[in-house]
Amino acid sequence: MPYEGPLGSTELFLVRHGASADAVEGEDFELIEGQGDPPLSDIGREQAELVCERLARLTFDALYVTTLRRTVETAAPLIRLTGLAPRIEPDLREVFLGEWEAGLFRQKVVDADPVAVQMLTEERWDVVPGAESTEAFSTRIRGAIERIAMSHPGARVVAFSHGAAIGEALALATGSRPFAFLMSDNTAIARLVLTPERWILRGFNDTVHLTS
Repeated sequence: MPYEGPLGSTELFLVRHGASADAVEGEDFELIEGQGDPPLSDIGREQAELVCERLARLTFDALYVTTLRRTVETAAPLIRLTGLAPRIEPDLREVFLGEWEAGLFRQKVVDADPVAVQMLTEERWDVVPGAESTEAFSTRIRGAIERIAMSHPGARVVAFSHGAAIGEALALATGSRPFAFLMSDNTAIARLVLTPERWILRGFNDTVHLTS
């Protein structure tokens, strides 16, 4: 028989945004409350159409985005197809990267900057100068997920979020290492079943819509 969550549980689909525009040397992304806010690239918009066409086959009781435009742009096709009104959950936004915002983070990782290597080895964001602490990041992601669950008991909800944020949510659900679920693909779907007592991981990095 198909799996059914505990009575009153919330089924949460977490969707990573589509591919965002490339950073261009000398051109910083616009900042929203200190965080880089690039739009989707052409590929990202194609990915958004594909994942939303797939999600539109299901019925959702609520749809969430963050304050950053790449989640809003990724959710747009599903909003168009279903008429769902987007709700904003600011605490599902990406990890704050301090001095490495506005596109610099990507370049530091590509260049194997020693601090980037330390960050990945120690699985801590706060080795980056000015970045959000592991504890603060974990606390806000937990709070966001708990608010969604409390607002929608017994419902199915979709939330468009970010790679590190989704990774943190899944690490909290499983008790894994902090970066164990970090490398999800753009528009990958993860699924959680949420109860007041526990979070149950039902799927990770599902990208069948990009390959079928």
